[in-house]
Amino acid sequence: MRKIGILLLIMMAALSAKAQIYTGGTLNIFGGDGAFNFTLKPEVGYEFNEKWAFGGVLYLGHNKTDMGNYDLKTNHFAIAPYARYTFFENDLLRIFADGGFGVGVNSVKDGDNTAGFEVGVKPGIAIKLGDHFSILTKVGFLGYRDDFMGYTNGGGLRLSSEDVSFGFYYAF
Repeated sequence: MRKIGILLLIMMAALSAKAQIYTGGTLNIFGGDGAFNFTLKPEVGYEFNEKWAFGGVLYLGHNKTDMGNYDLKTNHFAIAPYARYTFFENDLLRIFADGGFGVGVNSVKDGDNTAGFEVGVKPGIAIKLGDHFSILTKVGFLGYRDDFMGYTNGGGLRLSSEDVSFGFYYAF
């Protein structure tokens, strides 16, 4: 039994020799013309090898819009796991696509709450600033959304400013 335990430990160490845990995320704070938007998207993942990773994003958001005689306030919460495939990587640049789904809830003050989802692919580019630290951007969305985080419902390819995000990650 002891030999089997040692063998399993050696196998796990060999499989995870190249694997890394990474964490990061994006932050958005924007206001003007009677509107305020705050979004925090922490992200954590696990790189299995040079090509494949698995991770997830937690969406936390708040929108406030001045509607004249009242303020429309909306809170968003969602979780979105994904699989990341890296198409190209060199010493400076990594080009990847995150394919996955997200489920979330939109809560409107003094209004109806809605649950929504998304399924799709988000392409991205990461620029390495060191051995462990990178900045990244995800540009666009190819898939389908229904009442997800205040996005417009529907499917297809979107290349709008709503679907551009900048962030960072740190690999351990």
